[in-house]
Amino acid sequence: MSTALVLTAILTLGGLCFFFGVTISLAHKKLYVWEDPRIDGVAGLLPGANCGACGFAGCRAFAEAAVHGRVAPAGCTVMNTDMRDEVASYLGVNAGEARKQVARLLCAGGSDVAARKANYVGLGSCAAAVAVGGGGKGCAWGCVGLGDCAVSCEFDALHMNEVGLPVVDIDKCIACGDCVDACPLDLFTIMPLDHKLIVQCRNLLEGEAATDVCTVACNACGRCVQDAAPGLIEIRRGLATIDYERIAQAEISAIGRCPTGAIVWLEGAQFEAPERRAALAV
Repeated sequence: MSTALVLTAILTLGGLCFFFGVTISLAHKKLYVWEDPRIDGVAGLLPGANCGACGFAGCRAFAEAAVHGRVAPAGCTVMNTDMRDEVASYLGVNAGEARKQVARLLCAGGSDVAARKANYVGLGSCAAAVAVGGGGKGCAWGCVGLGDCAVSCEFDALHMNEVGLPVVDIDKCIACGDCVDACPLDLFTIMPLDHKLIVQCRNLLEGEAATDVCTVACNACGRCVQDAAPGLIEIRRGLATIDYERIAQAEISAIGRCPTGAIVWLEGAQFEAPERRAALAV
């Protein structure tokens, strides 16, 4: 190969490298998007759970929103007070106040009060049991009790009690919604902690048809409707339904005459034996 050909190849490659180098440099200057360095700082102070309970896709998205003033540090439900104050101090803002939300179970039909129509034998999963034969309980809407929700909880906020019902530890619950997604019967909901009135039943049957399959089922008698503030509770499709837009009007007297204990005032009365719940309701 002649010297001329070698020099031509070198010059050609050098020219291409120069051209692409200049192009990349210009593109970088043209397309560069400046990012506030405080985003990395806040992200480093967050717990890194990426649970989505704050309403953002993950901790970094929350950090971006906090830096830009779209959310207060208190919006992160995983952080404790000291951690929120640290983020607030770093940003020079007020930590704010977060209305604590928790997961609530809309069923009180444990093995002590709910009838069974069949014994399920198979994979220890609520989803599997429901797919095979509805879970085996006489109440088609009742908690299956195999703990898919507890398995899904990464914060140890759920455990199964002695009658096969999941119990929420409200101090550990961050309202991430994993249990909501895990339950095949949609028995979990996320609601503010200060909403104390709740109907722990999803049974759509009425009267004796409801209580035949579960003694703590709502039987649609309507006493709670009569005792509650106007419009707060109504019977829909055989089930007492609370209008949480009117929750400020709620009083414990609304549960006083419930004959089954299906409607309760939290915290304290749920998951007790039926006679105990009845005593608390008086």
